[in-house]
Amino acid sequence: MTDSAGQTPDVRSTGSQLFDLPRAFVILLSAAAAVVVLAGLQAAAWLVAPTFLALILVITMAPVASWLRRRGWPGSLTTLVLVICVFGGLLVLALGIVVSVAALATELPRYTGAAHDMAAKVTSWLAGFGVGTDQLRQAADSLDLGKLGGLLASLLGSIAGLASSFVFLLALLLFLSVESSGVGDRLASIGADRPRVTAALGRFARNTRQYLLVTTVFGLIVAVLDSVALAIMNVPLAVIWGLLAFITNYIPNVGFVIGLLPPALLALLSGGPDLMVAVIVVYGLLNFVLQSLVQPRFIGDAVGLSVTVTFLAFAFWAWLLGPLGAILAIPLTLLLKALLVDIDPRARWADALLRSSPKEGDVAELEVLAQQRKTQRRRWRLRKQVESAESAEPVAT
Repeated sequence: MTDSAGQTPDVRSTGSQLFDLPRAFVILLSAAAAVVVLAGLQAAAWLVAPTFLALILVITMAPVASWLRRRGWPGSLTTLVLVICVFGGLLVLALGIVVSVAALATELPRYTGAAHDMAAKVTSWLAGFGVGTDQLRQAADSLDLGKLGGLLASLLGSIAGLASSFVFLLALLLFLSVESSGVGDRLASIGADRPRVTAALGRFARNTRQYLLVTTVFGLIVAVLDSVALAIMNVPLAVIWGLLAFITNYIPNVGFVIGLLPPALLALLSGGPDLMVAVIVVYGLLNFVLQSLVQPRFIGDAVGLSVTVTFLAFAFWAWLLGPLGAILAIPLTLLLKALLVDIDPRARWADALLRSSPKEGDVAELEVLAQQRKTQRRRWRLRKQVESAESAEPVAT
């Protein structure tokens, strides 16, 4: 494309104009764009979260689909079998949650008397330290676990109303599974022009698959061990708490605490402080050994995010997309990292900040990139000086 004088404009000049903009203006403009994007994502959370869940499930099952195709299975049959298996597993998990909530709503009202007695003891104990107890007594008198059971019953109705979401998820799984057979060719086409994009997306798929596989296996182990331990200690609804432990195992950092609180409180109501302490100790030992010592050895560098980044990612995605965002916080963060950091060599400094520990050779590579960046800026300043000097020269007549 040429201008009116027949000369081809310098494309690089457009990119170099970014250096002319004030840094504060660029930051404010980027922040405003980020706010708009986040507001849109939060408004469309009902669509974004199930779509990403379906994408993650298809990525996880991709090796199985490839294995079936290599064995001569037709593509349509492979897709149908995978969709039925994945959706069947999700349906069983959803039914387990519904049954668990219903059982908990039935069980809680039985401990209303025990809750009142315990609240009275706590009030008397605080009164011994001179703490005013009038408001505490009013709160204790108004304590009614039956109301909580009613809330759980309403929650059960809300869960039952999610049938349309499951139909939507089933359709997404079906379409994405059909499209997954051509992903390899598409990535190869992208890799011809953008090899770093293809490498980053492939790394994201492998790491996400490894993370979900290991987390699922260890979640099942933790759920079984927790259920057995609670049953031995005669804690009510032991199987339900095992199911809760399995689900919260996908939530980074705080998932263990979320899975511990309900059985610990029920143990306090049914068996007193001693049973509650026993539940906390057993849960702490099982989850610390499996999730903190054994599980990281199998995940390896699949995640590679620091504890602080993981916790912030959980809080951010839970706020943005709700409960499903909390469960998918790690895969969502890995995708964001792949699209914004891994594909750009100049963003390696961000990768070093996000990681739990920098990879070997990162420091030297970052120093080289920093030196290259300084050289580019020096050349740009020199070119601007030359252009300014040329424009300041008087035009010969």
